[in-house]
Amino acid sequence: MPETPRSRTGPAPAAPTAPDTAHALGASPTLWALVARRAALTPDRTALIQAAPDPAGDRTLTFGALRDRAERVAAGLYGQGVRPGTVVAWQLPTRIETVLLSLALARLGAVQSPVIPFYRERETGFALRASRAELFAVPGVWRGFDHTAMAARLGARGVLPVRSPADLPDGDPAVLPPPPADGTGVRWIYWTSGTTSDPKGVLHTDRSLLAGGSCLAHALRPTPGDTGSIAFPYAHIGGPDYLVMLLLYGFPAVLFEAFALPDALDGYRRHGVTIAGGSTAFYTMFLAEQRKRPGEKLIPTLRLMAGGGAPKPPEVHRAVVRELGCRLAHGYGMTEVPMITMGTPDDSEDDLAHTEGRPAAGMEIRITGPAGEPLPAGAEGEVRLRGEAVCRGYLDPAATAEAFDAEGFLRTGDLGRLTPSGHLVLTGRSKDVIIRKGENISAKEVEELLHGLPGVAGAAVIGLPDPERGERVCAVVEQTPGAAPLTLDQVAAHLRAAGLAPHKLPEQLELLDALPRNEALRKVLKYKLRERFARP
Repeated sequence: MPETPRSRTGPAPAAPTAPDTAHALGASPTLWALVARRAALTPDRTALIQAAPDPAGDRTLTFGALRDRAERVAAGLYGQGVRPGTVVAWQLPTRIETVLLSLALARLGAVQSPVIPFYRERETGFALRASRAELFAVPGVWRGFDHTAMAARLGARGVLPVRSPADLPDGDPAVLPPPPADGTGVRWIYWTSGTTSDPKGVLHTDRSLLAGGSCLAHALRPTPGDTGSIAFPYAHIGGPDYLVMLLLYGFPAVLFEAFALPDALDGYRRHGVTIAGGSTAFYTMFLAEQRKRPGEKLIPTLRLMAGGGAPKPPEVHRAVVRELGCRLAHGYGMTEVPMITMGTPDDSEDDLAHTEGRPAAGMEIRITGPAGEPLPAGAEGEVRLRGEAVCRGYLDPAATAEAFDAEGFLRTGDLGRLTPSGHLVLTGRSKDVIIRKGENISAKEVEELLHGLPGVAGAAVIGLPDPERGERVCAVVEQTPGAAPLTLDQVAAHLRAAGLAPHKLPEQLELLDALPRNEALRKVLKYKLRERFARP
């Protein structure tokens, strides 16, 4: 079924999807079963909108067309020898074609290995070798980089360039075997960031991805009148999270190949996006753009920002609500567990600002002490997880054995505590605790306070080797354009006024035009800061 031009007036009104209907759809055993059920329920409702720089190039796909076209792509892949269990890697931008290819592989029961399109030889080559991919889908030349040539250099076993809709395989669905009926087999290999070592292949099932997406969907409770947005790489674990939410509640999302403001703003405005977000760095970029337009609402239709993937300082939350004029619901997830907790629009402002929300039904959170012993509510310790959304482990069996405790809880390495209401407060990473003269200092605590200092666009606090203290506290600050350079004395005075204990005050301040971040969710790469600013 052909794609159709996007109406400038938005989708036609539709009857809301009742919460019980969404929960019933969530009982689908596989991702493909959920696609088929949504298509049968609302075949003519818009599912995906591809935003183009020129509005005339916008494209849309309905839920019915999503199912039908994905089946034809599956048949084409089947004709090329892809079968249940065949490992197919794909490194594609956030496009309708990417979603179609992924769903076609889900229809076949293949094992798919999404690779972030910004990755290059080291990470991509490792993913291809470790997964033993038999086919590798690439976008050709994208953003000035030749992915097809890289695939050849890496010795990929089979290369499928997907440069346009016409490049997708096509065939008659009549040749297809029945779709997989069981969603508990490993059919997804996602990759951790691998910023300091080789990435780890994380093993997921349809059921674990459905559980993660259901947590996001039921927390945010969208309606068919909403329009969402996917401005992050669809190859990220957040891709299926968001797709499951669209399928459960029957509303569309605008796809952006790359997120850059102000260029993308026209797409948000043109399609009336009501739910936007991605991560904390996305929030701050929206805020920076809003501040260039005082008195004008940046996205007039926006009612909710939602995201995760990085800590959210309370001051950023308050600034979003105050300046963008919308609610902000933040969550907690990771490649191993696509959604752990999520704030909801009904949470109090205090909970939304200071916690990561509550876990969904079926997600067990245990806070543990140094020996792995469970701690009571309010005590700080390592966050451990057990539930259907948790991955099945890693490609490397040794990594799997190390990651799970004897009771099957995943060791996250994150530190946190549970409030009496069941909300999770993250207090840092076990590896992100600075030990200065034997005293533990949470980098996250200092970072949150730094965000309240005028002129600070971003902040990272790191521990650096120090012969006298063991580690010294270094604050690395990204300032807003035009702001007067901060001094260490100004930073210390602000932190003292905020009540920070003296032993936690930074002893070193570094100012940068921009903090180093990854390309997926714009996470700060602290290892690069440690390498740059460590000194004997």
